[in-house]
Amino acid sequence: MRRFDLSPGREARVPPAKRQEDPAGTDYSYSRQFSAGRMATIEPLAPAELIEVLMGRRAVPLPPHPIPIPLPLLGGSRFVIWKQDPSVGELGRRLVLVPSLVVNGPRDPRIDTNLVGTTPVTRSAAGDFIFPADTPEADCAHTFAVVRETLTMYERLRGGIAIAWAWNIGGNTDPVTAYPRAGVTANAFYSRSQKALKFFYFTPPGAGQPLYTCRSLDIVAHETGHAVLDGLKPGWLGIGNPPQTGALHEAFGDLTAIFLALSQLDQVEAFVAITKANLHAKNYLSALAEQFGAALGRSAGLRNADNDLKLSQVSNEVHELSQVFTGAIYDILADIYAHERIQQGKVKDPAQILLEVAHKLCRLLLEAIIKAPANGATFADVATAMLTISKAQGDPPAYRTFIHTRFAVREIVVPPVPLTASAIGQMDYGDPNLILGADEVKVQAADPNHPSLSAKVPQDRSGCCGTMQLPEYARAPDKLQAELQRLGQEGEVIPEEELLAGAVAELRKAFK
Repeated sequence: MRRFDLSPGREARVPPAKRQEDPAGTDYSYSRQFSAGRMATIEPLAPAELIEVLMGRRAVPLPPHPIPIPLPLLGGSRFVIWKQDPSVGELGRRLVLVPSLVVNGPRDPRIDTNLVGTTPVTRSAAGDFIFPADTPEADCAHTFAVVRETLTMYERLRGGIAIAWAWNIGGNTDPVTAYPRAGVTANAFYSRSQKALKFFYFTPPGAGQPLYTCRSLDIVAHETGHAVLDGLKPGWLGIGNPPQTGALHEAFGDLTAIFLALSQLDQVEAFVAITKANLHAKNYLSALAEQFGAALGRSAGLRNADNDLKLSQVSNEVHELSQVFTGAIYDILADIYAHERIQQGKVKDPAQILLEVAHKLCRLLLEAIIKAPANGATFADVATAMLTISKAQGDPPAYRTFIHTRFAVREIVVPPVPLTASAIGQMDYGDPNLILGADEVKVQAADPNHPSLSAKVPQDRSGCCGTMQLPEYARAPDKLQAELQRLGQEGEVIPEEELLAGAVAELRKAFK
């Protein structure tokens, strides 16, 4: 038998060193079946066939090659979602891919959807959830997709590590259930005891159509942010913490909406084009839940992340406090972006730079929150953790100057140097080694006696979202911990009637 080197560009001749004698010791022939590598072998041809082949009158009769099996494609489902808020006409509804298995519901191992009379929503033959706007099916699909994108964003920032919901303890794997049209009221909230994200709808005065909170990416991402943070820091939701701890929860929800928008390249490109890459220009990114805010008479949405509020300018109400922290992070984002545009502007598009800066800052904030105390965390605790992690991972000193300075301007921490308008205005954003004072990582609260730092001061959550106002978080820490253990039992959900049991008992006494 003969073996041929069939590499491209070579003649199919048999070198003497490669010849193999057949059992008869006389015949060498061409190959018909390919083996691994470049060599191929075939069975001997009859003498008459061999003559015709050698004279070029006949081709070697090779059998058909087996069809190669392609690598499996990544699974996933397509959804059409509101990319911001329904009132933000520049973006509208767009197609997105959730690159993981999603079954009818929509549902996956971490997230379920519930809408009586509609769910489970059936996916198409291609596995997609694409429906016309203003339909209950579209609301289910949009809500699920935004919850999933939010959870995925934070899990990617942690290197793909799954982030547990608060009740995922002791082997429990219960998902969170999203309710796109949970009822009629101007509200939305995350409930640990119900293992649920609930989004309501209402008809604003003078409006002809209902306003569905589930259609706002800001609102869905904000409430999902509460659920994610509750899984990471279950001790932070209790009302027995200092007001600043509650404010961190509320700020995390707002910042989640901002960072989710900045994790999507199409949104970043649109934002850069609309604002000419100026994060302090009036924009839809810093104005959260515009449609809901307009229904309540607020022109800049429910709240504005691009603010100048300081601790001395707000009350001890948790929502007001949260805007101080959110504003500081937004300013840090703008500072680092301005710095990196100078450093990388000649080699990268402004949208690409903003995408990378937001990713880096969001990860830094997430890691700082994880590093912060399990209970009673303050703004200064998170600021110290951000500075420590930034230095450990080798960020330019300018990053820490921006972080320290912006928290100091908000009267959260002691400034690195006496802060004056000229000192802030003269910061050289092009200098990666920019340092004001010393490159410190341990910072102190600017006012250690500020009432927002004391657990003895009751938290005023009257201006917060629905999550922070739920009665279930007003119970004593030991009862909250006991509830977590109960929720960890597979499949158990504490009914609303039990949550109200204490209030009902008080009413029974009063109505004797």
